[in-house]
Amino acid sequence: MVGTTLSADEKKKLITRNLQETLGDDKLTKILQERDLKIYWGTATTGKPHVAYFVPMSKIADFLKAGCEVTILFADLHAYLDNMKAPWPLLELRTKYYEQVIKAMLRSIDVPLDKLKFVKGSDYQLSKEYTLDVYKLSSLVTIHDAKKAGAEVVKQVEFPLLSCLLYPGLQGLDEEYLKVDAQFGGVDQRKIFTFSEKYLPQLGYEKRIHFMNPMVPGLAGGKMSSSEEDSKIDLLDSPANVKKKLKKAFCEPGNIADNGLLSFVKHVLFSLFKDGEGFEINRAADNGGDITFYQYSELEQYYADNKLHPGDLKASVEKYINRLLDPIRKTFEEPELKKLTAAAYPPPAKVKGNAAPAAAGAEEDGPHRLDIRVGKVIEVARHPDADTLYVLKIDLAEAQPRTIISGLVKFVTVEELDQRLVAVLCNLKPSKMRGILSEGMVLCTSNADHTVVEPIVLPAAAKPGSRLSFEGYSGTPDEQLNPKKKVWEKLSVDFKTNAEGVAVWKDNFLLTTEGEQLTSKLANCSIK
Repeated sequence: MVGTTLSADEKKKLITRNLQETLGDDKLTKILQERDLKIYWGTATTGKPHVAYFVPMSKIADFLKAGCEVTILFADLHAYLDNMKAPWPLLELRTKYYEQVIKAMLRSIDVPLDKLKFVKGSDYQLSKEYTLDVYKLSSLVTIHDAKKAGAEVVKQVEFPLLSCLLYPGLQGLDEEYLKVDAQFGGVDQRKIFTFSEKYLPQLGYEKRIHFMNPMVPGLAGGKMSSSEEDSKIDLLDSPANVKKKLKKAFCEPGNIADNGLLSFVKHVLFSLFKDGEGFEINRAADNGGDITFYQYSELEQYYADNKLHPGDLKASVEKYINRLLDPIRKTFEEPELKKLTAAAYPPPAKVKGNAAPAAAGAEEDGPHRLDIRVGKVIEVARHPDADTLYVLKIDLAEAQPRTIISGLVKFVTVEELDQRLVAVLCNLKPSKMRGILSEGMVLCTSNADHTVVEPIVLPAAAKPGSRLSFEGYSGTPDEQLNPKKKVWEKLSVDFKTNAEGVAVWKDNFLLTTEGEQLTSKLANCSIK
């Protein structure tokens, strides 16, 4: 074993390399002088893992090389608590998918699985002892601290569910119940880690060490996200899809600050290279010829100096990504794993008759045709000729605010509407309502007898003008919906809130650009 031949200082250097931050450095030094470290990394079993998961996987490889005992937690209960990102019936299937795909990832980078321990959260988080500690913790933690701790991880909405406030406490308790010295995660987990350091000692438990990876930019710039199709490469994407997504990837010449490709090379490829291996660039002699980089810093400076064309960088990254994905694709060609994938992540499109399966969003009347955007109400007035109508001015980040007529007078006060974020259907044909042209529709939920109506609730961080899209549908909306074909009327039949009050179209979540859900106090109600 590599770890047994290393000194304590060498182990520490390997454990902490490429991390953005470590909390508890002195404790780490002390433990390594006495024994090997026990670490856990947890992942909520929600969206499909993508290539960015190789960042924590390659770090886990470092931990194992340093002789650490590593536990991987499949946090199924956390997945449910995080604003119902995964429906409960799917959690068991998704947990099985996560276990299979993460094991395939680790095998693809030559990490021996016998050195790892895999645990499912609900196997111990529903025990009497754990549940009692949750109650004890809830008697100590303020709502302010719980909300603050989850601000970067748990989806933030105007009216948070109690489950979202429990999430940070459960993650802290996991450290004790998994009997580890340290927890590893992204730097977006920092507030949860400091929450744990504050509250676990109040329960009589030891403060743990915390390791934080930097957040890797996605292919489109910004965080790589499971809910943004173009920002990530799925682990089962074909070589053709990998090429297509990398071709569209944001890779500005000379830009090393927000470059997802360079970040992937740094945090994954260079950490996996064996002695004597380097990052190879293959290019025509006219463009400088082949070159190999044995230090990431040399590659970064070379790109910053505009000596490497983005196209050549993309071609090389494509080669290495396919090398990582090939064994995973091969593993998932097995019939049982194909069946598991389809069951855990069912395609939104329904197949009729003997037609071939359609890709998500391929239907003629799919919800991708709806241009739904975040708007902010900046002015509310009563319609001069209709007692039940408001005349709203809504900021959609366009040249001028839109005028939209809404029949909410009986249900929502002027004060409740003013400065509120709303979801606006923007590509209806403009029409006059009692003499005033309405340029869209504020989407609302309504109960069956129409006695309660309220606008859909958007996350507080949603930006006016940003587009809302349905999970699994990435098509381009119509410039204007043809009223004669009744596109909106057909699609609205399946547009509703589910049993948890989350906006869906045929069980596919309506999401912001950050992957956050839209909600309502009204469950199982239509949205119009």
